Amino acid sequence: MNFFKQKKNKIPFGKPLINKKEIISVNKVLKSGIYAHGPTLTKFEKEFSDFTKSPFSSSVSSCTAGMHLFYFSMGIGKGDEVIVPAQTHTATAHAVELSGAKPIFVDCNLYDGNINTSLLEKKITKKTKAICVVHFLGVPAEMNVIKRIANKFKLFLIEDCALSLGATYNGKHTGLFGDAGVFSFYPAKHITTGEGGMFITKNKKIQKKIKISKSLGINKNFMERKTPGFYDALNLGFNYRMNEIQASIGIEQLKKIKFFLSKRKKNFLLLKKLLSKNKDILILDSKQKKIKSSHYCMNIVLPEFLLKKRKKIIKDLNNKKIGTSIYYPQPVPRMSYYKNKYGYNQNQFKNSEIISDRSISLPVGPHLTNKDIKYIAITTLKVIEES
Repeated sequence: MNFFKQKKNKIPFGKPLINKKEIISVNKVLKSGIYAHGPTLTKFEKEFSDFTKSPFSSSVSSCTAGMHLFYFSMGIGKGDEVIVPAQTHTATAHAVELSGAKPIFVDCNLYDGNINTSLLEKKITKKTKAICVVHFLGVPAEMNVIKRIANKFKLFLIEDCALSLGATYNGKHTGLFGDAGVFSFYPAKHITTGEGGMFITKNKKIQKKIKISKSLGINKNFMERKTPGFYDALNLGFNYRMNEIQASIGIEQLKKIKFFLSKRKKNFLLLKKLLSKNKDILILDSKQKKIKSSHYCMNIVLPEFLLKKRKKIIKDLNNKKIGTSIYYPQPVPRMSYYKNKYGYNQNQFKNSEIISDRSISLPVGPHLTNKDIKYIAITTLKVIEES
C-alpha cells in the first residue's frame, strides 16, 4: 500500500487520527532537549506493557527491526531455517534473511489467511530453529496448536503482530504466546508513532539482550552513565532505537486505542453484513470463538471468474473515491528476490495465491463513519456486479 497516495481519496484506506494532544506532547519533548533515552520512552514502554499485559516491552525503530533483533539475539544465522507464512508482508521474511538464516514458507488457510497449522510439522528439519507466526489482518492464528508444535521440537516462537494490536486468543494478547512478539506503528496501523515498533517478551534474559543489541551493544545509555561519555560495548549491535518524539506520540495514541478498536470492529461487522449480499464474495474472517480480532482491514476474495477483472474493479473503486489496498500483492516466495534465490513451486502455496491474486483490501479504520461504510459496501457491490 502506498499510504501517502491514498490521502487524496475521499475515503482513504488508512488515516492516522492525530489531534492537538499529540502536538502538545511533541512540543513538550522538543522543549525538554532530551530526544533519546529519556523518560518519555520509558513511560511509553510501561503503558504498552500495561495494555498488552506483557512483563517486558522494548521500543524499536520498526517491527522489522524488532524481528531482526530477535533472530540476532537468539543466535539464529547462517545454516539455520525459520518457518514463516507464505502469505505475509515481505518484512517477515526479510528479517530472517537479514539474520543469514533461510525462510521456509508455509501456505495459509483460505478462510482467514493465517498459517496452515496442519502443514507445519512437515516443514521442520534438523536445521529449523524457529517458527514465525503472523496474525493476518489482526486475526490471531491457532496459537495453542502452534505453541505445542514449537515446544515439541524445542523451537523458538516469535509472533509478527504488525496488524494485531488489541487482538487476543483465549483472552491473552497476541505476542505473549511465544518467546516474543513485535508490533508496528506505521501510519496506517492501529496506533502510530510515525514509524516505529514495540518488542514484547515474558523472558527477562531476552529483554536484556534486546535492550543492549538495539543500542549498538552498548551497556549504558547517556542517562545511565556515572561518568559522562564512558561506556562499554558488550556485543555487536544495531541502532534500532525509537526516539522520545515518537514515544510522546505513542503515549497519546495509546489513550485512544480502545476507541480505535471498538470503531474498527463496528465498521468491519457492518461492512461484512452489507457485502454478504453477494454470495460469490469470500470475506476473510476467523471461525474461532476464542479469538478477538483487531480488525485491521477487510479482505474480500473475488470468485475465480473475476480474477482478470480485479485491476478494473480496484480502478473503478478508486475512481469513486474509495481507497483500497492489497494484503498482500504476492505470496512472498513468488516475489522476485525469493523466487530467484530459492525457486518457486506454486503447488505448495495455492491458498496464498488465491488470496494474493484475487483479494481486495477495503478500509474499516476509525476514520470512517457509518455513512462511509455504507457507501463502500453499496459501491463495491455495484462495481463487482457490473464487472
